[in-house]
Amino acid sequence: MKIEHLGLSQINGSLVVLENVINPKFDEMVEFSLADGTKRTGRIVTVEGDKVAVQVFEGTGGISMTNVKTTLTGKPIEIKLSPEILGRVFDGLGRPKDSLGEIYPDEVRDVNGSPINPVSRIYPKNYINTGISSIDCLATLIRGQKLPIFSGSGMKHNELAVQIVRQASLADDGDFAIVLAAMGVKNDVADYFRRSFEEADVMGRVTMFLNLSNDPIIERIITPRCALTAAEYLAFKLNKHVLVIMTDMTSYAEALREFSSSKGEIPGRKGYPGYFYSDLATLYERAGIIKDAEGSVTQLPILTMPNDDITHPIPDLTGYITEGQIVLDRALDASGIYPPVSVLPSLSRLMKDGIGAGYTREDHSALANQLFACYAKVQDAKALASVIGEEELSEGDKAIMKFGREFEQKFINQGFNENRSITETLDLGWKLLSALPRELLDRVDEKLLDEKLVPQQS
Repeated sequence: MKIEHLGLSQINGSLVVLENVINPKFDEMVEFSLADGTKRTGRIVTVEGDKVAVQVFEGTGGISMTNVKTTLTGKPIEIKLSPEILGRVFDGLGRPKDSLGEIYPDEVRDVNGSPINPVSRIYPKNYINTGISSIDCLATLIRGQKLPIFSGSGMKHNELAVQIVRQASLADDGDFAIVLAAMGVKNDVADYFRRSFEEADVMGRVTMFLNLSNDPIIERIITPRCALTAAEYLAFKLNKHVLVIMTDMTSYAEALREFSSSKGEIPGRKGYPGYFYSDLATLYERAGIIKDAEGSVTQLPILTMPNDDITHPIPDLTGYITEGQIVLDRALDASGIYPPVSVLPSLSRLMKDGIGAGYTREDHSALANQLFACYAKVQDAKALASVIGEEELSEGDKAIMKFGREFEQKFINQGFNENRSITETLDLGWKLLSALPRELLDRVDEKLLDEKLVPQQS
C-alpha cells in the first residue's frame, strides 16, 4: 500500500527528513511530487523509528518543506530485465538512455541481489581469453573469478577495458556476454566506450550502464548493483557466461565516502565509512558459478589508485576480497608500452586450476613460472647495473638485461588491435626464453626445454 505524506521536517544537502512515517523500510524507493507538477525520486537511507532520511536522486533544489507530497512506494530499487537489454545503453539507475525505447520486462529484480548459498558455489575453472599476452599467460582470467585491474590516473585503463570487451572469448565457444558499468566518467569517455563497441561490431553482446561525472552520487552507488543484477539475469536465467567490467571503482568509493559524510556517520580510514570493506564485498562476491546453472559471472573491476598508492584503502580492501590483481605500471606507460602491465605484482590466484592440459596448453604453467623467475632476475640486474654500470655486468646478467628489454617490447607490449591467441602467446614466451643461457632456465625440466626451446641462429 502506498502512503502519501505532506511536507518535510528538514532539508540537508541532497537529504530530506520525514517524521511520523508509518512502517518505513531501509532502501525503500520514494516519490516526491512538487508544487509545479514535477516529480523526483529518492531512497530511504536511514531509519530511526518513525523518522527517516531520504536521499533525493535529482537533488533538493526547488523543493519546498511545506507543500511537497512524498509517497513511499513499498518497494526497493528495481530494474527491468529482458533479453532485449543486450545491445542497450542505460543510465546509472537502469533507465534507457539510447533513444531505443523502454524495456518490456521479462522480470523485475531488486538491484541488491539475493545472497548466494556458499554451498551452492562451484570452484571457478576454464579461462577467458582476452587476446592480451601479459594477462592470458601470466595472470590468466578464470571464468567465475573476480580479478581487479589496479591502474593510475591518466593511464590507459579505459583503452584496456575496450580491448578486452572487443577480444574476450571462451575456449569452448559458449554463449558470451559483457556488462559494462562506468561510474563517474566524463561525457567524452562515455562516448568513447559506446563508439568503440559500435565500430568493433560487438555492441550486440554488450549491456552498458553509464553514470556520468555530473550525475548524482547516489546514482553512482546504485550503478554497479544495476549492472550486476543484469549480469546475474543473463548468466543464471539466460545461461550466458558474463564478463562484468566496472570502471572506475575509485569514483564509486569517493561517492560512498561523500554519501556517508552527508549522513553524519563516523568516518574510518582516510574518511571512508567503517563498513567500506563489507560494502565492497556486497559487489565483488556477486561473481561466481552456481551449481546446476549453465552460466557464470566474472568480474573485472578497474580502479585508479590515488597517488599510485597500492596501500590506499580502495586497492587494499579490494585485494583482500578478490582473487588477485592486474597492476598497471606508470614507468612502462611513460616508455610507450601498451598495455603497461607490471608483471611481478600481478597475479591470478585461481590461474593454477584453469590452465594446462584441457584448458590452455600443458606447458602453460611451466612457462609462466620461468618467465616470472627470469623477469625477477631482470630487476636484480637493473639494480646492480645502476651501481656498477651495465658494461661491468657478467655475461649472464647482460643476457638477462637483454631478455628484459625484449620481454617488455615484444611480450608485454602489443598493439591496441592485436589479438593474440593463447598458442601465439605461449610460443612467443618460449622464443624469448630461448635467447637465455640454458643454465638460467631453472624452473623447467630438461625434457620440456628440449621440446620447446627455439634454436637460435648464429
